[in-house]
Amino acid sequence: MLDVAGLVLNAEDKQRLLHPSVGAVILFARNYQSKAQVSELIADIKALRSPALLVAVDQEGGRVQRFKDEFTILPPAQYFGDCWQKNKQTAPMRAFESAVTMATELINVGVDFSFAPVFDVASQESDVIGDRCFHPDPNVATELLAAYIDGMHTAGMVSIAKHFPGHGGVSGDSHHCLPHDSRNEGEVLGHDMIPYQKLINDIEGIMTAHVLFTNCDESIPTHSNYWLQDVLRDKLGFEGVIFSDDLSMQGAIDASAGSNGASIVDSAQRAINAGCDMVLVCNRPDFADQLLADLEFIPNEKLSGRLARLAAAG
Repeated sequence: MLDVAGLVLNAEDKQRLLHPSVGAVILFARNYQSKAQVSELIADIKALRSPALLVAVDQEGGRVQRFKDEFTILPPAQYFGDCWQKNKQTAPMRAFESAVTMATELINVGVDFSFAPVFDVASQESDVIGDRCFHPDPNVATELLAAYIDGMHTAGMVSIAKHFPGHGGVSGDSHHCLPHDSRNEGEVLGHDMIPYQKLINDIEGIMTAHVLFTNCDESIPTHSNYWLQDVLRDKLGFEGVIFSDDLSMQGAIDASAGSNGASIVDSAQRAINAGCDMVLVCNRPDFADQLLADLEFIPNEKLSGRLARLAAAG
């Protein structure tokens, strides 16, 4: 999954997106000016290939909402947790309604899915997660997440949980550093992963965390056979699509640097070998070009089928 430069496709964008290893595009605020403009941009992206490339965006609400003008301004996830504290009966409905609005507006301009909702359960003060978390109690978070997912599904959009197995136990921001979480497997399973355990059959995709769980495995989940195969696939029985978080984030770069100064290609290869179905490389066209030139990856029918199920309905 790659990004594109601006409001329209340029020649470099088109060349990259025609590469057979590319399967999707993620859009950012810089790609949005108006509903009419972004609809045309998405139509041009989808016209490049058959089957069409998937198009995604981060449209959680709050401070993570890429499309704003002419779109409903969505509240952050914590708003629904605050609502729950006041009225446990109406809060899930508010989460459901917000998800329907978010998904419907995106589908109407051609977006297939948003990377939402955030499954992280915040147990530390965190600049990167913070109000993106539905509730610090994993059981309350699960109830609100279930309602939000129902809303996305009602609108015809799949749900993508992030950041597996949890980014809420660290204060560091993996955009800028490699956070270390010293909890053991039992502590993570008994807290952060409760929403995954209860909702695993309701989500179609999962995005990995660039967090090093030092007492669980020597690799970040993005690069970890233990987290992606032993825990996610085998223990939880997840059958959907596994996305890496953006490999150009500092957390992934630092994790790779610990492996003899590994390159972006090495990082992506490790992610795929560990079990990621799709790796993201954003805001670094030089990294994207390296990957497209050197990554060893052969598309297969099983993966193609998984990805096809992510396309928006309607």
